[in-house]
Amino acid sequence: MPPKAKAAGKGRAPVKRKLAEEFPPGEVLTDTGKKSWKLGVPVGQGGFGLIYLADENSAKSVGADARYVIKVEPSENGPLFSELKFYMRAAKPDLIQSWMRSRKLKHLGVPRYWGSGLHERGGKRYRFMVIDRLGTDLQKKFEECGKRFPRKLVLQLSLRLLDILEYVHDHEYVHADIKASNLMLSHSDPNQVYLVDYGLAYRYSPDGVPKEYKEDPKRCHDGTIEFTSIDAHKGACRRSDLEILCYCMVQWLCGRLPWEDKLQDPVYVRDSKIKCQENISQFMTKCFSSQDKPDEIQKFMEEVKSLGYQDKPPYEKLRSILQAGLKTIKAKNDDKLEFTPVNGAASPRAQVSTHTLIHTTTSAIQVIKLLLKGIISL
Repeated sequence: MPPKAKAAGKGRAPVKRKLAEEFPPGEVLTDTGKKSWKLGVPVGQGGFGLIYLADENSAKSVGADARYVIKVEPSENGPLFSELKFYMRAAKPDLIQSWMRSRKLKHLGVPRYWGSGLHERGGKRYRFMVIDRLGTDLQKKFEECGKRFPRKLVLQLSLRLLDILEYVHDHEYVHADIKASNLMLSHSDPNQVYLVDYGLAYRYSPDGVPKEYKEDPKRCHDGTIEFTSIDAHKGACRRSDLEILCYCMVQWLCGRLPWEDKLQDPVYVRDSKIKCQENISQFMTKCFSSQDKPDEIQKFMEEVKSLGYQDKPPYEKLRSILQAGLKTIKAKNDDKLEFTPVNGAASPRAQVSTHTLIHTTTSAIQVIKLLLKGIISL
């Protein structure tokens, strides 16, 4: 689960980071709790380092069925250190389990933290973290579905994200980078979804004291430009995550956001979002036809818009809005996530076939022209 590339704000110099060298399978790392972990093959790479299959240390080699992954980066790099702070404070297995019991939840999509530490090799120091192994990300699923998700699926995903965000917020953090590529299905159960990549997670309320709302140049345009909240230009808060979720829901339903053509201009994108918030009804009309417009999404957006910077979101009310949307389409929030193309959305396979057909037809026309001119013969 490597971190994804972020759109840089104007005037920001690129951050220089050292890349981690690849460790051989079988390398043993010992965490701060003195527990040993064995590395398998690398399964991902990000700007900071590598991600390996891993398991508890034993005589056996790490197989393809490994339950864990280990993120490794040079110790002087920053992204994993930032993410690690969130995991150590908020993602310990007993903490997550206790929350699930208190809320009577069968599942909570926060990867569990199993250990971390420093490792030396060849005179170099590396930081590592052990978390649950996960499966494919939802961006791949989104593209496979022709960049449109069914309305039932969008509402189901959003209800699960509300559970995740309520947990993250209750543990003093906001995620700040919600998007399909940061949502991953479980490796063992494709009906469970997890929110990953806490490299931009912001501790908005350390020890229960909310931070003051003021502009923070260091965090200007943090996140992924098409989704990041208006607050991200000043200082993230709980409503920020919910605003980002609104943009995700709209994109998943209609295929694109109105500002996607100018993502290289963060000021334009920010101003477009401000206009969207000023007239949500007009924004929805721009994104959907009258017969396809989901009323529950507009109601959800209006509710989020009404929140103040320090307000605790009304999670139950937001859930009821989404559940009413399911009732409208005569669907239930069951345990199955069905990733099926929406009517009218071309699948990638269909798009390739069309392209191939055009290419083939063009080639045939060219051959006929050459035959008529006598340049070639059969």
